[in-house]
Amino acid sequence: MGAKKKNLYSFFLRKKPVKILVNLAKDGKLRYASVLAKETDCTYSHTVRILNTMKQYGLVEFDKKGRLKAIKLTPLGKEIANHIEKAMRLFKKAEG
Repeated sequence: MGAKKKNLYSFFLRKKPVKILVNLAKDGKLRYASVLAKETDCTYSHTVRILNTMKQYGLVEFDKKGRLKAIKLTPLGKEIANHIEKAMRLFKKAEG
C-alpha cells in the first residue's frame, strides 16, 4: 500500500473526519466550517484542519464568497461518503 493511500486509510478510521464527511453528504447543501463544527461536536480549528486534509485528497472544494468559505463534496467525496454510510448501516445491523 502506497504512503498516500495508507495515510488516507488511517485518516478515515477516525470518528470526526467520518462525521464531517457524512454531514456534508447528508442533504447536498453547501456548508460552512463553523456549522460543521457544531454538527459534529468538534472545535472550529480542528474542523478546518480536517477539511484542509480532505481538500488535499480531492474530497471537498471550497467556494469562497466574500469572507465566507462554503464547503461542498467533490464527486469522489460523495462516493466515499456513500460507502461510509453503507458501512455504518452494516455495523448497526451487525450490532443488532
